[in-house]
Amino acid sequence: MLTRILPPPGPARMLTFITMVMALGQGLWMAINAIYAVTMVHLTPGELGVSLGITAALVLVSSIPLGHLADRAGPRTVQMWSFLALAPLTAALLLVEGFWSYLVVTSVQGLAYRSGNNARKAMIAANVPQGDRVRVMAYIRAALNVTIAIGACLSGLVLAWGARAGYQGAVVLTAVCFLVTGLLTAKEAPVPPVPASAGAAFAVLRDVPFLMFTALDGLLVTHALLLDLVLPLWVIHHTGAPRWMSAVILLINTAFVVAFQTRVARGTDNPRSASWASLQGAGCVAVACVVFAMTSGAGLALACALLVLGALLHALGEIRQAAGSWTIAFDLAPDHAQGQYQGTYKMGGDIGKMFAPAVFAWLVIDHGAAGWIVLGVSYAVLGAAMPAVVARGTRSRARAAAAEPVAASA
Repeated sequence: MLTRILPPPGPARMLTFITMVMALGQGLWMAINAIYAVTMVHLTPGELGVSLGITAALVLVSSIPLGHLADRAGPRTVQMWSFLALAPLTAALLLVEGFWSYLVVTSVQGLAYRSGNNARKAMIAANVPQGDRVRVMAYIRAALNVTIAIGACLSGLVLAWGARAGYQGAVVLTAVCFLVTGLLTAKEAPVPPVPASAGAAFAVLRDVPFLMFTALDGLLVTHALLLDLVLPLWVIHHTGAPRWMSAVILLINTAFVVAFQTRVARGTDNPRSASWASLQGAGCVAVACVVFAMTSGAGLALACALLVLGALLHALGEIRQAAGSWTIAFDLAPDHAQGQYQGTYKMGGDIGKMFAPAVFAWLVIDHGAAGWIVLGVSYAVLGAAMPAVVARGTRSRARAAAAEPVAASA
């Protein structure tokens, strides 16, 4: 198992190990966050929804400035202090009472987490050779899935116990994971900050091809919500499969990612091949949507078989599309602005997730198999557009790189 989630010794192994520590706390907190807010802080579901929405909006509008901060202050410094700050911010949840204190703490917590995440991608860009980045990201993603699953299992024990002490222990453990993440960051290779003269503060906002890629990719990665949100409701309302098939599908997805992410990531070492990998991944997700549509009204055995087949196709599409996106996001970004470009890249997924739940539920739950077909066609079209967008971005990046020595000599 370790050979699948840990790369060979070197900077990449430290990057992956630190991610595992961080993800343990993340997986634990993700599973109990909402229940803790309602049962321990005594928020209403409406107050929780408003708080999550405000936090998401703050993180969204701050993503590029926080990425720019990683470029200017140095990504290792920003990552270290972001996770060190997350430790007391998480522990502070033990003291919050009511909506306003919860909103303040979780909003700052969200900003600190995004700051650390942006800096982490810049750390990978700086410390891992260009040809190895996708392979390292594949290891990191496999490790992320394993440790998030472990954290989720721990949260299951907390939820089964149901005692206040259990929730408090989970908060403390999450804070400790963030603290250790910050401390271990000091062991990573330093990355010098980029001087302000290296480029405009928010040059990414003028990079139209990269923004187009970000928008396309942000729409494509909404496929993750199909397993988390849409399929559980679909199984209950439109198929003869038992409810526990939703858990089986998630387990299949996690196991597939851990087993095959590093293998499927091969052959995506340049933007052109990566764009075709994104197209292939989108195609697999599109076919999975068609298979899910075929479960409408199906009996128990057939529905279960089709759901498993769809889950496998979806998992293959997910990891192939992800591998392509990593290369594109790194290679279309100039080295002196990896922080702000990676922050922009993260915004694509944030925006997609803001509207996708409502649209997906309306399409699939209200319109049945036809909704799945619409989703499948949409993913296919988005994937088909990726090679042309990336080709334009590659040409734009080449022109910018050719102009940089001229600007420097002037």
